[in-house]
Amino acid sequence: MSTIPWQDRPENSNDVMWRYSENPIIERYAIPSSNSIFNSAVVPFGDGFAGVFRCDNKAVQMNIFAGFSKNGIDWDINHEPIVMQSGNTEMIESAYKYDPRVVFIEDRYWITWCNGYNGPTIGIGYTFDFKEFFQCENAFLPFNRNGVLFPQKINGKYAMLSRPSDNGHTPFGDIWISYSPDMKYWGEHRLVMKPTPFEDSAWQCTKVGAGPIPILTDEGWLMIYHGVINTCNGFRYAMGSALLDVNSPDKVKYRTQPYLLGPAELYEMVGDVPNVVFPCAALHDTEEDKLAVYYGAADTVVAIAFGKLSEVVQFTKDNSL
Repeated sequence: MSTIPWQDRPENSNDVMWRYSENPIIERYAIPSSNSIFNSAVVPFGDGFAGVFRCDNKAVQMNIFAGFSKNGIDWDINHEPIVMQSGNTEMIESAYKYDPRVVFIEDRYWITWCNGYNGPTIGIGYTFDFKEFFQCENAFLPFNRNGVLFPQKINGKYAMLSRPSDNGHTPFGDIWISYSPDMKYWGEHRLVMKPTPFEDSAWQCTKVGAGPIPILTDEGWLMIYHGVINTCNGFRYAMGSALLDVNSPDKVKYRTQPYLLGPAELYEMVGDVPNVVFPCAALHDTEEDKLAVYYGAADTVVAIAFGKLSEVVQFTKDNSL
């Protein structure tokens, strides 16, 4: 297994999660065509890591690009976007692609993203080598965002979290779970989590959406998610965590009242969309008790934050709504 990125907690910090001191790890102009690179996915691959990156170009066209890294910090991102071949469908139309997630299940790497097909929906594809990519049927009707697969089947079926939405900058959003026998047909849709009442936890009172691939722990599935409050200055995105039942992930066991990480640094507060911490990927090492979360900052750059996996789980339990 590749050694995941890590930096010890700063001496003056008591936070459950802390930022990498050299953030952001990917700047907005990291490839020649890019206006911004953010909300991207990372997985262990070979003797290092592979990723699928959201790169908006200077016409602000949204697409996904493959990249590779030896250490999970320094990335070589392809200069051309991923080209999809037909997977389980001939219909691979896509007006745009953004906010990818990646997970290894069984024998291949599955990618989900927000796919433009008469509005935003959840695109699904797979790759074996991050060189050839195959697009499958969209999971749902428009409108939907934040499609996040579980890393293993649940009760014999593939499972995916998502956030039904509208065609714009959605002022609402709940987390749902859906199941599939074959990664083509999806159903058994169940509500997982709603935004909170303002007075209970205002940072997540407008909408919530799943972030990285859920992590299986002794306490349940650790789901890191984003929460949003609509302020007088617009939406503000922060990162929280929840623990879902192992066999019935629509049941929330614990959910953080305070956020784990909110926009506070300049690169999180200033950018194309101010005040955004948007987690899309997490690497973990259970034996070393390490967690590294990749997040988009201000819809402009990629940053990383660290935490002890056991401490994040305990924090979720101790500070639950």
